[in-house]
Amino acid sequence: MRPSFLNIPGTLTLLAVAAAWEASVQSGAVTFEYLPAPSGIIIALVDLVSSGELAANTAHTMRSVLIGWILSIAIGSGLGLLFGLSAFARRYFLASLEVLRPLPAIAFLPVALLLFSFSLTTELIIIVYASVWPMFVNTMGGITNVSSRLHDVSLTLQLSRRRALTKVLIPAAAPAIMVGCRLCMGTALVMAIIAEMIGNPHGLGYAVVSALQAMRPERMFAYVIFVGVLAISLNACLILASRQLLSGHTREVSHHA
Repeated sequence: MRPSFLNIPGTLTLLAVAAAWEASVQSGAVTFEYLPAPSGIIIALVDLVSSGELAANTAHTMRSVLIGWILSIAIGSGLGLLFGLSAFARRYFLASLEVLRPLPAIAFLPVALLLFSFSLTTELIIIVYASVWPMFVNTMGGITNVSSRLHDVSLTLQLSRRRALTKVLIPAAAPAIMVGCRLCMGTALVMAIIAEMIGNPHGLGYAVVSALQAMRPERMFAYVIFVGVLAISLNACLILASRQLLSGHTREVSHHA
C-alpha cells in the first residue's frame, strides 16, 4: 500500500510548477534580477553538497533541533501528564501557563544573547520555549479526553494508579501525544532556523542569511528548498514511527477494554 504522505498528484503539480518556472526564466518571460532558474538552484545545491558545507550546516541545525525536541517532549509530556491527571493543577495553575503560552519565543532571544552569547544554549532556549507548548497541550488533552469507560475498566481490574497510567491512560492518549511530537518537531526546526538567522553564526538559518547578504540567490534558494525537504522528511519519519507505536498501543487498550 502506498504511504499516505506520498502525495503523487501533489508531487506532479510541484514538478509542473518547477518546469514552468524554468521555462519562464530561461525564455525571459520573468525578469526578476535575483530569481534564479530551478536548474541554477540544483547546480548550487550540488556544489553545497560536494563542498561539505551543506552537511556541516545541517549537522549543526539538526543537533539543536534534536536536543530541543527531546527536551520539549520531556518537559511538555511531563507537564501534560501532571495537568491531565490533576484537577487541582488545572484549576489553580493552568491559567498561569495559558498567560505564558502566547508569548513569542523569539522575544526571549535578546535576553538569551545577553546571558549566553552566540551558543547552543541560546538556540535551545528559543527552541524549547516554543516547542514545549504543542507537546503540553496535546498530552494534557489526550489524558483528559480518555473515555470514562476506560477509567471504569481500570477500577474494575483494580489496577494501581501507576499501572492504570501506563497500561490504560497513556496508550489511550497515545494518538494525541504522537501528534504533539510531530508538531513539536516542526516547531523546533522552524525556531532553530530563526535563531540561527538572528543570533547564531552557524547552521542552515545562518547560511540562508549569508547567501542573501552575498547576493547569491541560487545558494539561498537551494538552502530554503533543502530546509523544506528536511521538514517533510522528518515529518514522514515521525508518521512511520507513530504507525508502528500506535498499532501496539491500540491492541493493548483493546485488550484491557
